[in-house]
Amino acid sequence: MDAFEAERAENTQAISELENQIETLEAELTAEETTQRAAQEAAQRAARQVEPTPAGTTNDQRSVNTMAHTNRMIPRMSLRDRVCNLSTREDVREFAVRLRGLIGQKRAVTNGAVTIPEIMLPLIREEVNEASKLLKHINLQAVRGTARQTIMGTIPEAVWTEMCAKLNELDLTFNDAEIDGYKVGAFAAICNALREDNDVELMTQILYALAHAEAQAVDKAIIYGTGTKMPKGIVPRLLETEAPSGARATDRPWVDLHTTNVTSITAANSTGIKLFQSIMKAYGAARKSYGEGGKFWAMSEKTHMTLMSEALNFNAAGAVVSGMNDAMPVLGGTVEELDFIPDNIIIAGHGVNYLMAERAGRNVALSEEARFIEDQTVIKSTARYDGLPVIPEAFVAIGINGATPSTSGITFAADTANEGD
Repeated sequence: MDAFEAERAENTQAISELENQIETLEAELTAEETTQRAAQEAAQRAARQVEPTPAGTTNDQRSVNTMAHTNRMIPRMSLRDRVCNLSTREDVREFAVRLRGLIGQKRAVTNGAVTIPEIMLPLIREEVNEASKLLKHINLQAVRGTARQTIMGTIPEAVWTEMCAKLNELDLTFNDAEIDGYKVGAFAAICNALREDNDVELMTQILYALAHAEAQAVDKAIIYGTGTKMPKGIVPRLLETEAPSGARATDRPWVDLHTTNVTSITAANSTGIKLFQSIMKAYGAARKSYGEGGKFWAMSEKTHMTLMSEALNFNAAGAVVSGMNDAMPVLGGTVEELDFIPDNIIIAGHGVNYLMAERAGRNVALSEEARFIEDQTVIKSTARYDGLPVIPEAFVAIGINGATPSTSGITFAADTANEGD
């Protein structure tokens, strides 16, 4: 009996020591996560600070300053390293040599004169996904041709019954959304002085510029896309007052959301805790029962600063702090700053309910004419996407300070090359 008690005491002591070790490791992990989060937030704040251009700066100096500032703003090492890893390939080296030779030529060159190696195309796609503020929140699918996405409605409740009784059949409703494909094009004006950079720097600058231009167009289409020659955006769908024509039998039934999911918060309710209470009530219209996934809150930087200022408070040490940074208080969800969204407008929802289809067939080539006067050469990139909010009830558009969500004043880059087609 004494041996048993001694063994039990040893086991109890061992368990206690293990629990203490676990608590210590958890505390260390929490401290490390806090440190990393603080470093990331500091880097993001530093990235938003734009240095003023000194008086008397020439155009060439501005180009150099802009490029240097871009290098500091963007965590470019990952892209640069990926380019560097490919730079030893024969086809990539050949591309860099031809590109360097063509940049700055004072004559027109054909698209066939320089073709980017296929091995480099995924780099642009990856950089687009990283540069975009919204692609990481939505349902992005790679498809070929015209595709259809199956959509399931609200999952019904299971039925309680006797242990040996027959089961009840669930009434599951399935619809589909048809996705087409539209081309988005971006071009980058490359300063001819970049010929003097090494191959890795030259190609990194080009891939970065093309990817970020494309990402901006994709993000704007997700929020405000008209659905004509581009994806259908969240706001235009929420503002619809009647069902669009040409609906198919298998389409999900159209629902009028322009009064339930579009809200304008008065100026009187746009201060302090009243503001966040009103936002919470407005967000209550966003249905979550159609699929899990994190929330996102898209708004301009000024709107973000307004919310942060309204959440200011004093901590225990008497310092002024904000109850929000890059996440919405209480409700949760990432805040994404997009400068094309008007001030005092917030677009939010469960991003998994927006379907974006990305097609194969990305193309990158040198444009047909150089920019002679600016001493620049243009390189272009094209990709194909289509998308729509397949469950529009999962999104809301909110205006604060009396603003009303609308599509008025929202413009896309003009398709001047195809006017009249």
